[in-house]
Amino acid sequence: MKRIGILGGTFDPPHIGHLFIADEVRIRLRLQEVWFIPSYQPPHKREAKTSVNDRIQMISRAINDHSAFKLNTIEINRLEKSYTFDTMKALTEDFPHKKFYFIIGADMVEYLPHWRNIDALMKLVTFVGVKRPGYQLQTSYPIIEMDIPYLDISSTLIRKRLRNKQSVRYLMPQSVYAYIKEKQLYEY
Repeated sequence: MKRIGILGGTFDPPHIGHLFIADEVRIRLRLQEVWFIPSYQPPHKREAKTSVNDRIQMISRAINDHSAFKLNTIEINRLEKSYTFDTMKALTEDFPHKKFYFIIGADMVEYLPHWRNIDALMKLVTFVGVKRPGYQLQTSYPIIEMDIPYLDISSTLIRKRLRNKQSVRYLMPQSVYAYIKEKQLYEY
């Protein structure tokens, strides 16, 4: 059975932290692939700062040189708020011979009791909780705990640095930065 990691999010923009987490989990759990699944509109955040097409283009550029990283637009194709349960239900029906590992940060581990249909979701996917400073991986739900080096990089930080005309070199792939400059994204 093929083992697939799932990394969901807004990816507004995608950055080195996303790629590092995905690759560390892939290596440690011996996953064949990691699917990056951008949300159309996440239930727990405000709308993205850029268009769906721009986020797809940025993710495509970010993962382009890694053969185990794939883009999956299942949540964007729905054109509505994205709930993990709906996504994983569809993926397990479409790919019955794959085992899915859903990668989340420690902040989301603490929030698991509030996820939609969490008990049913736990039967569809194995959660991988990545440790983050300031958060505990404490939950009554079964998760795989992953302690990897922490990179204090966020999309919010990158947007702020871009807005303030500060360097984002080494925070994201150069191809993503080139796209942002070409499209004049995040210039407030």
